[in-house]
Amino acid sequence: MMMHVITNFTASAGAETMLARLLRGATDERIIVVSLIGVSDRNRNLANNPRVIYVPLAAGSLAALPGAVLRLAQLIRKERPDAILCWMYHAMIAGMIAARMARCEAPVYWNIRQSLDDPASLTRSSRLAIAGAKLLSNQPAGIIYNSTRALELHRAYGYVNRNMVVIPNGFELPRIGPPEATTARRIGIVGRFHPQKDHGTFFKAVAAVRDTHPHALFSAAGNGVSRDNRAVVDLMAEAGLPEHAVDLKGEISDMPSYYRSIDALVLSSRTEGFPNVIAEAMSYAKPIVTTDVGDAAAVAGKAGIAVPARNPEALAKAIREILDLSPTEYARYARTARERVENEYAINAIREKYAEFLMH
Repeated sequence: MMMHVITNFTASAGAETMLARLLRGATDERIIVVSLIGVSDRNRNLANNPRVIYVPLAAGSLAALPGAVLRLAQLIRKERPDAILCWMYHAMIAGMIAARMARCEAPVYWNIRQSLDDPASLTRSSRLAIAGAKLLSNQPAGIIYNSTRALELHRAYGYVNRNMVVIPNGFELPRIGPPEATTARRIGIVGRFHPQKDHGTFFKAVAAVRDTHPHALFSAAGNGVSRDNRAVVDLMAEAGLPEHAVDLKGEISDMPSYYRSIDALVLSSRTEGFPNVIAEAMSYAKPIVTTDVGDAAAVAGKAGIAVPARNPEALAKAIREILDLSPTEYARYARTARERVENEYAINAIREKYAEFLMH
């Protein structure tokens, strides 16, 4: 029996989505997912696996964490899992402590989903958890990173473990027709409103692009990226953008329709591990413009253009390059994007890599 421990399974970011995809194809007789905070219907539905049992511990504050660790230890002692996989820093620390309290003999693995390109963009709680996990990093049976950059930067930061591996994220391949010979006009960005995602740089780049390409259309999707969030509206105003220059869609449930609605995807992040949204957009044959953080540039490959982080001018220049592609060049980018996901990041191959690492 496999046990997953994750910080918050109500979120809809990369780690939660990847866990749901693994659960969806899992054939184990019984799987337990323990969330330190909660479990959302979105993630249950995405996993769509009746063999999975969900246990939310409702530790929404630091004060509630010791009680959650104690309940986790009791659950481990009762269920006696064959292996425990802890997703993200808070869950890594809690899972390791709980397993020791339960005198668990099963191997405990860590799954690190974040790079350390720009730690200042992370919350204070995350930075503290990163530092705390470093002190325990020699104890897990192994550590999975979802990007090569994440492994290298954590090693440089002081994470020490003899069994570290990079397993990229995996993706279901949607059915699409052959890429059309067209030109790009509709540019999208996907990501929650968070300093890490650096929407300010994106908005400044949009303002610059609108001066030279007034017919380009821009949209932004993600939790908090909506007109009722004053911070987003203020960032747009600081960039000199009219109120409706970017269609702020907020969090949307129908991501396939969104990816189909755009011609290219932009990622403006200050730090990432393996950015899911890049490969998701590529699976719909969409070219990419990305900052060179985590493994973003490596994932995009020849289907995209990578620029330095926190550089609106460079981001604007790359967006213009995509907008200026001829129909033939655009179709080549689109075809390359889809083929790269098919060849490198198909979910079935990634599930096999997880199984091989966890059960070897």
